This record gives sequence, C-alpha cells and structure tokens, in this order.
Amino acid sequence: MNKNIFIVALLVISLLSCSKKEGSMVVQGTIQGLQKGTLYLQKIQDTIITSVDSIKLVGESSFNLVDNIKEPELYFLTLSDKENEKINFFGEKGTITINSKLDKFATSAKITGSKSHDLLQTYQEMADKFNGRRLEIIKESFDAQNAKDDELIEKLDKEFDRLVKNRYRYTASFSIKNSHSEVAPYIALTELFDAHISLLDTVNNSLTNKIKASKYGKQLDEYIKEIKEKEVK
Repeated sequence: MNKNIFIVALLVISLLSCSKKEGSMVVQGTIQGLQKGTLYLQKIQDTIITSVDSIKLVGESSFNLVDNIKEPELYFLTLSDKENEKINFFGEKGTITINSKLDKFATSAKITGSKSHDLLQTYQEMADKFNGRRLEIIKESFDAQNAKDDELIEKLDKEFDRLVKNRYRYTASFSIKNSHSEVAPYIALTELFDAHISLLDTVNNSLTNKIKASKYGKQLDEYIKEIKEKEVK
C-alpha cells in the first residue's frame, strides 16, 4: 500500500511539472496583503491591451506569470479589482521580480531583473523632476494672475517655455545616448511625439540597425514618415 501511494505521488509530481507554464520571460513576485484576485500579464497588441497570461490567487499573494518575448517591450501587471491601476514595466528575456502592496498596487511596486526597465526608470526620475517644476510654475502663474502681477506672469511664461525646451533636449539626448536599447525609440514615441520633426529625425538616425528593426524602432520610423507626409500636403 505504501509503495502504491509513493508511485501515485511521483505521478502527481510528474504531471505538475509537465503542466508548469514556460516562457522566455518569467514575471514573479508577491503582492503584499492580497488574499484573493486574478493577476493579469498584459501588453499592447495592435493598439489593444491584451492579456498574455493570468493567475487566480486564493489565500496566497505570490505569483508566477510567463510570456514568450522576442525583444524588450512595455508590459502591464493588472489586478482584477484594480483595473485602473497598472504596474508598467519594460519586459525582457529572463526572470523579472515585481513586489508590491495591495493598497498601493501601482505606486509601491519594486521591479528588478530587467536592464531595460532600469534604463527607463533612470529617464523617468529626471522626467519627474521636470514635471514637478512644470506643476509648480502652473500654480505660481495662476496665483500671479489672481494678483494681477503682469511682470511675474511674463517671467513664469518664459521659464515655462525654457522648461519645455530643456525637457525635449534632455529626452533627445538620453535617447541618443542609449540608441542601442529599445527604450530609446519608446521614449521618443511617448515623450517627443509633439516635438519638432528635426528632433525626432535626430533620434531616429542615431538608432542602431538592431533597434531600428525592433517594434518601437519601426513605429518611430513610421510615425516620422506620417508627419512628413502631412507637412508636404
């Protein structure tokens, strides 16, 4: 009887091993405080956010999700009862660990294991400083308008223009410096979409052949072509 139980146990373990999901990218981690819910691994396909894997969690907070990824690209981690809160991260081949908290699902996420995401975070830290100052100028300008301080309004308007230009320059410089990474065309598409075409051209021309042939490299090139076609018309 004991021998039969042992054989059955081995068969169960074997079946579980065979059914384990596999992929070139593994996303694992823990959502502290989560007791029940479905976690989705998503990405954009044909302009639509699509789930590529999911896991239903009951009485546990650890998860393991996978996808077969060819090149680094943006992914989302979404929880069933917090669909408006998404953890954005740049996925790539290998194991990526994401640890977060249920009550601060998106804002408390700690992501490790993706060099592409680390690079994006480096850019975002500086971008956040630009955004912070932009909001301050808007508030100061509003207060100046209420006080009818024309001199201060003019000064803040000039500072705002300089801030916008400096952000464009920094973004372009960062993309050019990291032209070997898929993050470069992604940043150009999301942060320089309304910049002068010459700036976009400069970034596009700096990309390595490998990155030009990537998903975001192709999208950037196509976007630039569309702008130029509209300018001709």
